[in-house]
Amino acid sequence: QVQLVESGGGLVQPGGSLRLSCAASGIIVSSTTMGWYRQTPGKERVLVAVIKAGGFANYADSVKGRFAVTRDRSKNTMYLQMDSLKPEDTGVYYCNEAQWTLIERGPPNDINYWGKGTLVTVSS
Repeated sequence: QVQLVESGGGLVQPGGSLRLSCAASGIIVSSTTMGWYRQTPGKERVLVAVIKAGGFANYADSVKGRFAVTRDRSKNTMYLQMDSLKPEDTGVYYCNEAQWTLIERGPPNDINYWGKGTLVTVSS
């Protein structure tokens, strides 16, 4: 079974940084296209960062130049480095499998497992 555990969120002032972690089991992070989704109240999850098995990454326009997604094979963990944070980055962040073409869009319909997410709040 797939288990995904997100961590690293918190309260940060605008301009600050956070690094989110996604510890995975049941899937091999380094051989799977995966990404980070953000959800805000009343909205669906939206893919903001995606990384292919080969390491190529893409980002939503709103976070380009500020976020970076990476993976650690030895730990089977995916990370999201978040710099220059803005209030609009606020939300619950989830990791999961992803599709490259769905950047800035909702997750595919066949995903039936999710972690609890980690809350990122950017506020002064």
